[in-house]
Amino acid sequence: MIQPALHRKQRIILFVLLCLIVISAMISMGTGYASLSLNRLIPTLLGEGTFQEHFILFEVRLPRIIITLLTGMALALSGAILQGITRNDLADPGIIGINSGAGVGIAVFFLFFPVDAGSFVYVLPLVGFVGAILTAGLIYLFSYSKKTGLAPVKLVLTGVGVSMALSGAMIVLISSADRQKVDFIAKWIAGNIWGVDWPFIWAILPWLVVLVPFTLYKANRLNVLALNEPVAIGVGVSVEKERLVLLMTATGLAAVAVSVTGGIAFIGLMAPHIAKALVGPRNQLFLPIAILLGGWLLLLADTIGHNIGSSDGIPAGIMVALIGAPYFIYLLLKK
Repeated sequence: MIQPALHRKQRIILFVLLCLIVISAMISMGTGYASLSLNRLIPTLLGEGTFQEHFILFEVRLPRIIITLLTGMALALSGAILQGITRNDLADPGIIGINSGAGVGIAVFFLFFPVDAGSFVYVLPLVGFVGAILTAGLIYLFSYSKKTGLAPVKLVLTGVGVSMALSGAMIVLISSADRQKVDFIAKWIAGNIWGVDWPFIWAILPWLVVLVPFTLYKANRLNVLALNEPVAIGVGVSVEKERLVLLMTATGLAAVAVSVTGGIAFIGLMAPHIAKALVGPRNQLFLPIAILLGGWLLLLADTIGHNIGSSDGIPAGIMVALIGAPYFIYLLLKK
């Protein structure tokens, strides 16, 4: 039974995170290459702005903010699932190669298959999922042993190796492509949030509407899987079946996220860790916090990166990596 004090603490943290998201979104809406003063935001949101203000807010800024929030939430939840089913605090869809698998799938589709403008947006998450699930299956296969089951450390090391191999494959793929397609893939690799139109939101939203509640429903199963296997089996859990289902869920969340934001790592590593540090390891408590935290972290990184440097700014993936890489090294030394 969860203590009432922890429930109260969770609600307070969720409220604070919602406030931070609103504040960050307001700042993001009011800053950028085409400025929109903060005192004009509310009138424009209420339909009282000029055509230029309406266009900047509803066609440029809001879709980007929503996409960033949704993908940050998906990556954070994906990382939390992977850490739970592998019992490894270093698991993250970007680090263990799932993002790279989705990227190679998208690159192959983009380079070698005819692209229809109308269906391209909606096919991308599916293509990314196919590439990611094949990669996840390969990593799982190499990390699993009949005698010892899934080896958590081996999974991370295998994932890093597969990720490097896929990065090499990506270079081979784009070496003979035309310049325009190479530019697109290069932006994807850097974690440049490129899917910033409303159709991209409608393309990934159904996936999240299904997978996020499903994961929250499976929170207790994740608690059991975090224990050792004999205990999990003793309480009647089909360990391998639950792991495979949750692995597919984590892969789907990561794939739909990176299909519109590119190769962003470390969100799935940092958000679950910070959430656990705040309210403890019970999935019912920390998963909602990790979801909001992941959305806020990516929104914050994109807002900062979009407003420094050149007119194009610094990709969100690079901004997240500047924070996440030292955090990963810290966890590696600690564990």
